[in-house]
Amino acid sequence: MRRGPFYFAIVDEAKKQRLPFAGHLPFSVSAVEASDAGQRSIEHLTRLLPACTGREAEIRRELVETSKDVIAARAAGFRADAEAAASYDPKKAATLFAVFRRNRTWQCPTLVQLRKFVHTSDASFINDERLKYIPASVRAEWRSRLAGPLAEFAPYVKQSFPKQVELVGAMNAAGVPILAGTDSGWGNAYTFAGFSLHDELGLLVQAGLTPLEALQTATLNPAKFLGREKALGTVDRGKLADLVLLDANPLEDINHTRQIAAVVVNGRYLPKSELERMLADVAAANRQ
Repeated sequence: MRRGPFYFAIVDEAKKQRLPFAGHLPFSVSAVEASDAGQRSIEHLTRLLPACTGREAEIRRELVETSKDVIAARAAGFRADAEAAASYDPKKAATLFAVFRRNRTWQCPTLVQLRKFVHTSDASFINDERLKYIPASVRAEWRSRLAGPLAEFAPYVKQSFPKQVELVGAMNAAGVPILAGTDSGWGNAYTFAGFSLHDELGLLVQAGLTPLEALQTATLNPAKFLGREKALGTVDRGKLADLVLLDANPLEDINHTRQIAAVVVNGRYLPKSELERMLADVAAANRQ
């Protein structure tokens, strides 16, 4: 099996240019190879479950054979995760986590992005009240995807998702650094800019992180990842003071991050009433 010639060419050039690099894992590159090559973070847990089984090489070989067709390749990737979830090997996983910890390879799980596949037939999910903030054309596209590719991938993700959640908790417990992310954007159905971050924090706690650890994945950890912890990430004298003020303690319940009293951004104080007005304006614009 060819070992991702384009991938390693990019790695070499990034090192020459002193640029950090991050992203998905291509089918032909293992998680250990990517970590040892210096990839700063791996997004969406791509190829991690197969890396935690004794069948990793076999699974990757099968994936490479399907990679010429995009839709077929995505389906194969999800199917591989389902197969790997059933043959998960804690010892193999521990070895992988040790590599990540040694190389400081961060993980951005975006569990909220994976979760949507589990709820493709859930009426409460399909009719999420936050859809009012999404343009009608995008809502239509999302519904189309829900009835098409998402439904096709759903059976595989339903099998693998519980193990993906468990995997995140195990990596955190092993000292693998975690970043919060949502992969939100018009192309990703049923992820909502801003809102889905709160969903992600809840999923991280469900995975086994403490509320404090989950909060740090969206505050302190990104600052460390970017090498900017002297200016960002915590509330301290001399640091940039972009703040979210809450009406309840998120250390007691991570869902309290949704109880926003005010936001301070770029030196501007936005009380709850102003935030609600801004959201109402967005909803009104999308009704036109």
